[in-house]
Amino acid sequence: MNLRNSLRLLLVLAFLVAQAACAAPAAPPQAPAAPAATEAPAAAPETVKVGWFGALSGDQAVWGTAERNGVQLMIEKINAAGGILGKQIEFVNYDDKGDQLEAVNVVKRLIQEDKVVAVIGSNSSGRNIAVAPIGEEAHVAIISTYATNPKVTQPTADTLNKYTFRVCFTDPYQGAVLANFAFSELKATKAAVLYEISSDYSVGVRDYFKQEWAKLGGELVADEAFKTGDVEFRAQLTKIKDVAPDVIVMPFLYKEVALATKQARDLGITATFLGADGWPSSELLKMAGPAVEGSYLTDHTDVNMPQVQDWRTEYKARFGKDFEVNAIMAHDAVLVLKAAIEKAGSFDPEKIAAALTDMDPVEGYTGNIKLDPLTHNPIGKAACIITIKDNKFQLFKVFAPMQ
Repeated sequence: MNLRNSLRLLLVLAFLVAQAACAAPAAPPQAPAAPAATEAPAAAPETVKVGWFGALSGDQAVWGTAERNGVQLMIEKINAAGGILGKQIEFVNYDDKGDQLEAVNVVKRLIQEDKVVAVIGSNSSGRNIAVAPIGEEAHVAIISTYATNPKVTQPTADTLNKYTFRVCFTDPYQGAVLANFAFSELKATKAAVLYEISSDYSVGVRDYFKQEWAKLGGELVADEAFKTGDVEFRAQLTKIKDVAPDVIVMPFLYKEVALATKQARDLGITATFLGADGWPSSELLKMAGPAVEGSYLTDHTDVNMPQVQDWRTEYKARFGKDFEVNAIMAHDAVLVLKAAIEKAGSFDPEKIAAALTDMDPVEGYTGNIKLDPLTHNPIGKAACIITIKDNKFQLFKVFAPMQ
């Protein structure tokens, strides 16, 4: 075969190979790469949020701080013991600065943003009255520790806040205790009242004292008012001095009590001072000194009773200072909430609220607490009469329980 023929043969063979390659089926497309494995959804957190609000700044911070600490310590103890219904409790708390508007804001935040299952707090009637509609709208229980005005749970005589509760006694009882104590124990017949006209709490105690005092046959010789923020009371006290009462009822808070009692003594007034549960604070003893020596007041418990001393020791170890009585009320409020959750068998806020008035009595430091379904007040709470002696709060007697 000559060279030309060889070249022709090679060209033919190349053409045939090319045709075969074009006719061959295309390689199947590669399957797209499998997506990267995604992480499994995170397990539901094994915590449930409980809220608290109160004053951590301002004049009432001494009580709010003790209360917040008391709730925190109780939750820590509950969590260490395994939690509630197998879940740990996450404590969410905010400073309401002792202000009603700020209280409304922080309770809205607790319920709407933090999604707490219940709210504890506060020690203020005015602030609890202001926040009650939030609990009503959201169907979340608010458990007050120290708010004593009847309107906290019952805005009117024939209405009930379904989602507001309290573990403390109320002002009608507190006012009646003061009147009966003054009349029967102190043998007083002439009483004067100095009160804070813009405070729901102060007005409430004053009103109920006056009602009971009139029933007993006592004479009300003066009824003087001042406004929130006042620091000068000599004008009112001078009028009171002129009518020479046996007792002067001062149902307001420790800062103003210290100022008013010192000014009264400076004016030469010798009447016995009577106070309510806005008095008890170590700050009062520091500020007022001898001016309040020999005074009497109502309170929810005695901080020196034997059964609270272990709790007091734990509190001191945890927070580095002694407690106020609000820490005891916080202790009892947490116990009541825990019992309600266990009774409900659920963290559903509505079921918790329903269980709060359907529980067996809860053994707290302020007595066996059972909430009345008609009033949401504790049944049978007793008041302690405390006297100030040697610049200390000392138990004088325990009064008959609230009916």
